[in-house]
Amino acid sequence: MILAVACIAVLVALGLGVLRALRGPTVFDRVLAGNAIGTGAIMLLALIGFLTGRPEFLDIGILYALLNIIGTLAVLKFFRYGDLSHPGGEEPEES
Repeated sequence: MILAVACIAVLVALGLGVLRALRGPTVFDRVLAGNAIGTGAIMLLALIGFLTGRPEFLDIGILYALLNIIGTLAVLKFFRYGDLSHPGGEEPEES
């Protein structure tokens, strides 16, 4: 019963994250919302795994967490430098 209530709470948090991703107002708000949605999806995977008695859902959640981190860093690098192949380090030129 408590895990079902936790699933509903995570679904509400996911809905709020989607609302923030749609409303913005800046790109960084949307990236943060996307990261929060990914974290909520990981929590939902773990809760569903516990509810159904399938612990392998935790392995899927860990894999998704790693992909979420890499994806967020790639999006932030793209918005900062305008190119994913930029070596980083120095500040982008203002144009």
